Amino acid sequence: MIAVWDTSDQWHAAAEAAFRELLRESIPLLTTSYVLLECGNAASRRPYRRRVTALRAQLRDSGLLIDPTEEELEAAWLAYDRGEAGEAGIVDHVSFVVMRRLGLMRAFTNDGHFTAAGFETCW
Repeated sequence: MIAVWDTSDQWHAAAEAAFRELLRESIPLLTTSYVLLECGNAASRRPYRRRVTALRAQLRDSGLLIDPTEEELEAAWLAYDRGEAGEAGIVDHVSFVVMRRLGLMRAFTNDGHFTAAGFETCW
């Protein structure tokens, strides 16, 4: 979402086009609380801090903000320790575990770690 909001971001045009396509297709977007924390950190010194807060409320109220289980966190830490998915970070590993539980195979990202973990990326 940072790339969608930030017109100076190198990925803005591609992210915005992909995001509009997902909206046009009425694909529900969900995320984990960990990804949203990461987004909040990235936006903390930028003019769209309130957009992150609004996104959180919208996702929470729609049941689309997912809190990983303790078992998922443990599985993510094990995969992280093994350096799986191109040595992805821990937040990515949490996403992978949650996505697998929910049967999701497509991610709104251009992060190559998702591809390395066997997911399709949207831009």
